[in-house]
Amino acid sequence: MNADKLTKEAKRTLVAVNERFGWQGDEEDQAWDLLVHAWGRDPDLDDEVPKDIRKKFDKLIERRLTGEPIAFIVGWVEFLDFRLHLEQGAFVPRLTTEFLAQQAIRRIRRRRNAVHVDLATGIGPVAIGSARAVPAATVYGVDISKKALSQAKANADRLGVRNVTFLKGDLLSPLPKKLHAGVDVVTIHPPYVPKNEVADLPVEIKGFEPKHTLTDQSSDGLGLVRRVIPEAQEWLKPGGWLLIEIVAAEFKVIRPMLRDAGYTDIKSTHGDLKLTRVITGRMR
Repeated sequence: MNADKLTKEAKRTLVAVNERFGWQGDEEDQAWDLLVHAWGRDPDLDDEVPKDIRKKFDKLIERRLTGEPIAFIVGWVEFLDFRLHLEQGAFVPRLTTEFLAQQAIRRIRRRRNAVHVDLATGIGPVAIGSARAVPAATVYGVDISKKALSQAKANADRLGVRNVTFLKGDLLSPLPKKLHAGVDVVTIHPPYVPKNEVADLPVEIKGFEPKHTLTDQSSDGLGLVRRVIPEAQEWLKPGGWLLIEIVAAEFKVIRPMLRDAGYTDIKSTHGDLKLTRVITGRMR
């Protein structure tokens, strides 16, 4: 069987899997990525698949049948214009979060010697993305997970990104004190699933991604948001931005929080996928 026929055959299996576990629509690409991973190279469509490669490929498909995310199986995920390596024990970056990174990049590009702080950074997609796009900026990524930060640092090193620093700690607490009232943009994609809804998540999420990356253990999933809105005010410079990625329905709850805290330019914005929103607030 050649590579083209094998991946088309596997596509049917992956469609059935994704009906239960994941997003649908890119199953043929997923099958190809799994074949490339099994083969160790990118074959031509008409290349005959050796038996040993077919065996490896079938085992990868079996892993997907358990709900294991494709990103963990192949060990990488595409984000913006680069590839991030990742291992189990970390949150898998979503395509929706590219819009959060783009919003931050657009703002720091306009500023001289800009400082961007990305909270709950995980393996570093947003922090690395903005640092790559704006080499003159100073970028920090903060997370409570040592394992995730280790992967973030490895990704930055592999990509040759030198203007990003990763810090372990709770929200803004590990930042250098010199940054007080000196940050241009704070971004956060918080774990916003209410604690009593985690059990309802797909197996590929709740069964493979750390629980602390899914929920902050609050009843409404907005515990970290309630904290970051006032805490960011201490670090943002006048005119600095707080950008929060969240589900669209939460805007009506978060908007008054931002307004009462004194933020201006409060908006709910979305990218092409329209599955989440980036809520913006600006310091006076």
